[in-house]
Amino acid sequence: PASPFVDWDKMPELDHQSSAHSQILTKTSKELKKLAREGHWATNHALRAQAYHQIIQHIPCRVVTPDALVYRDVAIRLFGKQSVSSHPLPEFLGGCIMPTYCLTMEGITAVKKILICLGNLFPDITYSPNLPSIVALLLHYSEDEAQCFENVSRLISCSDSHTSYIDQSFLAHEASCMTFSDLANKHCPAAHRLIASTSESDFEIYSEWLVWIFGDLPFDYAIRVLDVYFLEGQKVLYRIALALLRQYRLSVTARELEVINARGNLKAFMQNIREHMTIDKLLEKAFGIRLFSRKEIWLLQMANRKALVEKGITVVQRSSSEIFPPSHRQSFHLAVDMLNFSSAIVTAQEMRIVWSWIPERFSLFPPVLLFSTSENGYSLQRFYSCCEGYEPTVLLIKTTEGEVCGAFLSSDWNERKKSGGMTSFGTGECFVFSVCPEMEKYEWVFIKKPELTKAVPAKGHLSPFLATRHFLLPSKTASMFMSGTQEGIIIGGGGGQALYIDADLYYGRTEHCETFDNPPLCQENFQVQLLEVWGFQKA
Repeated sequence: PASPFVDWDKMPELDHQSSAHSQILTKTSKELKKLAREGHWATNHALRAQAYHQIIQHIPCRVVTPDALVYRDVAIRLFGKQSVSSHPLPEFLGGCIMPTYCLTMEGITAVKKILICLGNLFPDITYSPNLPSIVALLLHYSEDEAQCFENVSRLISCSDSHTSYIDQSFLAHEASCMTFSDLANKHCPAAHRLIASTSESDFEIYSEWLVWIFGDLPFDYAIRVLDVYFLEGQKVLYRIALALLRQYRLSVTARELEVINARGNLKAFMQNIREHMTIDKLLEKAFGIRLFSRKEIWLLQMANRKALVEKGITVVQRSSSEIFPPSHRQSFHLAVDMLNFSSAIVTAQEMRIVWSWIPERFSLFPPVLLFSTSENGYSLQRFYSCCEGYEPTVLLIKTTEGEVCGAFLSSDWNERKKSGGMTSFGTGECFVFSVCPEMEKYEWVFIKKPELTKAVPAKGHLSPFLATRHFLLPSKTASMFMSGTQEGIIIGGGGGQALYIDADLYYGRTEHCETFDNPPLCQENFQVQLLEVWGFQKA
């Protein structure tokens, strides 16, 4: 019988094909992923319902995970004969949107009942704005409320290492938004530059990345995302959102660039996605993005969580009417103070764009000037003594011709002493950039082409993304990030040096190098007019 939860007139038309339902159970994980990506159960509602239930039942969970029987008992105890409207929704929803998709009024009431029971049985959940969308979508393909509740409970209770489905605290949610910002910075540079240069806070935009998928996309797109999400976890959502962001940048016209409202434009773009790409094309683009492994993304999230804790941001500061409260963001995501920032080399707006390129866990903190040739003189020894003890740093150079370039350096210059100054140090987060005449960033070559490496198991707590020693690299020159001697400093290597500055901090050279696959950042041989080093004000 047709589900009373679903308004079938709103549901997309299907080609009702008869499929051998029981075959789903016999597929390997790899085969299931292929079927989901191809939309195998998109043509039959009953098949999709069975696929969802079977897939979720195989997710490894904590020992005590509430099931359908528990739901029935709790629902009777909580609601009895009372109407659901007399029960407040759980606080962890934080005033978030409640998408209804193709649900009837009975379906919307069922979503509220399930959310109230989840709040009752999972007291540890303190913030989860994405949960209503998952419940609403899953209810379309559930036998009853109890089955939907049981399956959502399993997603919440997933015990698989490095896999998460649903953020359950403000800290986890913010860390996933920061991680998406890091990934957007790396995989969608054109869109990121557009957003960073036209928005008060790029993080404000990226904080809605999950709403783009579960909230703004039409039902038939969102449900295909759910197909792959149940099998592959949150990493899939990063892929989808990155593919959407790339397509959004392609859709922005020159006229729109002048009066851009990125937040509103992105929302309208997602809601009208049919005009830009089919769901099959979206999934194809998403799975064409070469992300690092699930474990490496998890480690990046952990690093971002640590930075938020250091900053003292662990709970939401908001009024209940706000979905994504702007108040707390103003205090820490606009780390470059537009009114009080002062550099002899770059404007506050240019520094804000450079700051937006830096990994989120550092850019939470405002820039502090460590060294400048105008104040400290043209001495390499003074450069070292001013910069030692700081990690990471941003190097800015202005040439006598007025060109501006620089580098983000992930490691302390003290590291040079450990190797006698003969070998390079630093990690894969280093990058070089030009500011004038054009703003452009050049990252470690393996971020764009991870397939060039063979990752080996990481030792300790560093992700291969953060440390190169866990990579089997085809050539050592590809990981020559930074080195320093008495004769000068070198950034990037292999076939040339991205930046070389001599011991007098006066003569410099820039060339194409293998590490960053960059063109010369300014005239190849240049003289330094000004040089500054900026660190991060953590206390």
